[in-house]
Amino acid sequence: SEYISDYDKRRAWITGFTGSAGIAVVTMGKAALWTDSRYWTQAERQMDCIWELHKEVGTTPVVTWLLTEIPVGGRVGFDPFLFSINSWERYNVALRDSGRELVSITVNLVDLLWGSERPPVPSEPIYALQEAFTGSSWQEKVSGIRSQMRKHREAPTAVLLSALDETAWLFNLRSSDIPYNPFFYSYTLLTDSSIRLFANKSRFSSETLQYLNSGCTGSMCVQLEDYSQVRDSVQAYTSGVVKIWIGTSYTSYGLYEVIPKEKLIADTYSPVMVTKAVKNSKEQTLLRASHVRDAVAVIRYLVWLEENVPKGTVDEFSGAELLEKFRGEEEFFSGSSFETISASGLNAALAHYSPTKELHRKLSSDEMYLLDSGGQYWDGTTDITRTVHWGTPSAFQKEAYTRVLIGNIDLSRLVFPAATSGRMVEAFARRALWDVGLNYGHGTGHGIGNFLCVHEWPVGFQSANIAMAKGMFTSIEPGYYQDGEFGIRLEDVALVVEAKTKYPGTYLTFEVVSLVPYDRNLIDIHLLSPEQLQYLNRYYQTIREKAEGTIAASGLPAVPVEGEEGMVAESSGCVTATPGSGRPA
Repeated sequence: SEYISDYDKRRAWITGFTGSAGIAVVTMGKAALWTDSRYWTQAERQMDCIWELHKEVGTTPVVTWLLTEIPVGGRVGFDPFLFSINSWERYNVALRDSGRELVSITVNLVDLLWGSERPPVPSEPIYALQEAFTGSSWQEKVSGIRSQMRKHREAPTAVLLSALDETAWLFNLRSSDIPYNPFFYSYTLLTDSSIRLFANKSRFSSETLQYLNSGCTGSMCVQLEDYSQVRDSVQAYTSGVVKIWIGTSYTSYGLYEVIPKEKLIADTYSPVMVTKAVKNSKEQTLLRASHVRDAVAVIRYLVWLEENVPKGTVDEFSGAELLEKFRGEEEFFSGSSFETISASGLNAALAHYSPTKELHRKLSSDEMYLLDSGGQYWDGTTDITRTVHWGTPSAFQKEAYTRVLIGNIDLSRLVFPAATSGRMVEAFARRALWDVGLNYGHGTGHGIGNFLCVHEWPVGFQSANIAMAKGMFTSIEPGYYQDGEFGIRLEDVALVVEAKTKYPGTYLTFEVVSLVPYDRNLIDIHLLSPEQLQYLNRYYQTIREKAEGTIAASGLPAVPVEGEEGMVAESSGCVTATPGSGRPA
């Protein structure tokens, strides 16, 4: 899982360091922590003198240190359930080739020390989603995966699911074990004749047990087994004439190591992960609806900021809290989908900065403000970024913003052949920046789920992502960051749809489902082509058609129409621009 519960924060407990990234290693004589530049100061403040801080990341620096501390013939222990298969392979090869051994220890030594101080294991109920919020029944999903098993050339007898969102999706079950994600601790072993769900049985109500047909033993009955027994159960299953299909990206080494290699079918992603990535028509409708309501909350917040930032009473943290309150007033809301990035001025130059109650900046009319946030709703997950300026931006800020907007537009309106991978078209989001020697250092987009992960693999624009297909949702989020000064990101969520082309062929394009206006105050229309201006006008027309009724019901002013202030307008066939203000356009 992208996030972890307090129950699993072992590194924070043993080191005192609470940053989100880092590796801790303890030998008989030393203790060391590796983390990246975001956390150097924090680590120095939080850790005592027992710990060495290494200002590097990656496998190589850790292995290099281990080789100086561990003699030839030494052994390095690790918890196999905390290592991916790829992580284990990197460490194992490096240590083995140097005469050391990596040893799997299934009882975590930190847990033994933590003892009674450890937070309790999450125990909230595991519940079934209402049918209105699911695209298919769990029985239909199970049948679909079994059909893929039968058609597979290597004839798998079982699929093993390790990622939490895989089990949640398969059974239409949700809970609250993980911050920002509606998941629960679980594994699933789906065979050709049985269904085994590994979780805490005491957390299921009698209604949910009945929903899962847990009282029978047939091929469509879900047999509940204790979460801690998954390794033993998988190992016992492999004693027969079987083949287990896994996705290596999300299977822990703790399960991988008990499956004989001749009984393993390994793909990068499991069939559940790939199937989940393509939303059916009902799931598409649900996700669209969640983005309409989410837009209302975000627009309310931006309008409120315009009225209150000049008073000097708003800071990054209080603003983020207010936005969550606005989202909470929307139907079906179930919490934020990630920690809100509410960043003013130079803080916005840190692509993944988030304020705290203790550490934050005041919002100012003289600075840019970047807001990257999202919500979890029963019908969908949202993620949107807008950047605004309430005063007078510099010429460079306007140019940078407009070029980021052009990148967003150019990728959003792109037509491309079906089965094209995202990495093949990603450059369209960067081209306007590249033209003048600018760029950004993060990915251009990621998949998104139906009340699941806000960063849902394997969809996106990176090399490890699968090819684009009709029915996938992805974010499109180019940006630019001027170190020590400001940051810009414009992120929308888009559905992959079939494109209408002049000549026959199977081509795809994107339909943006985010419905929040951009900041007219930051757009230099002279940099936009007629086609890009027309796209913006169509986008605003879409907002009016799909969201204006909901916006009006919330008491907000209407989205500006052609010719009103703040709007990029097209009048009598001539592309024009009307006078702007600091308001979202």
